Amino acid sequence: MRRGLLAFALILLAAVSGRAAEPLPPPQGEVLLTITGQIGRSNAAGGEARFDRAMLERIGLTEVVTSTPWHPKVMRFEGVLLRALLSTVQARGGSLLAVAHNDYTARLPLQDAERYDVILALRADGRDLTLRDMGPLFIIYPYDSDRALKADGIYARSVWQLRRLEVR
Repeated sequence: MRRGLLAFALILLAAVSGRAAEPLPPPQGEVLLTITGQIGRSNAAGGEARFDRAMLERIGLTEVVTSTPWHPKVMRFEGVLLRALLSTVQARGGSLLAVAHNDYTARLPLQDAERYDVILALRADGRDLTLRDMGPLFIIYPYDSDRALKADGIYARSVWQLRRLEVR
């Protein structure tokens, strides 16, 4: 009986472990974002996680309405919660290195994703973001929700034309 329970427990553990490490589906469209580093789920060689627009949207979209230093009016941004994306790839680490198309980089503490509703915006005021207007992905904090978010250090983390995140 005891041996049977131990065997069952090991099979159950293997099944749960296998499910946790299940790979992400491959992107079907243009890759907008690649995530590398300390992640538990991937869908590409080298342990990378690559996402097209549809994959990001399937994680779920959240709206953030806020002013920014880059727009003359309050904007309505739609995008994926950063914490939901990090959960999807099973990120483990303390920080993110965000890299833009022009190779601008910024470090973000992973705590920001838990503390604030930081999104990777795909749309602004109902329109898909493109490279010409700070897209296709733009890291947006809910700046108007907390006075501490209206600071140069936070604005520097708000990478537009985002193409890659490295979990460190």
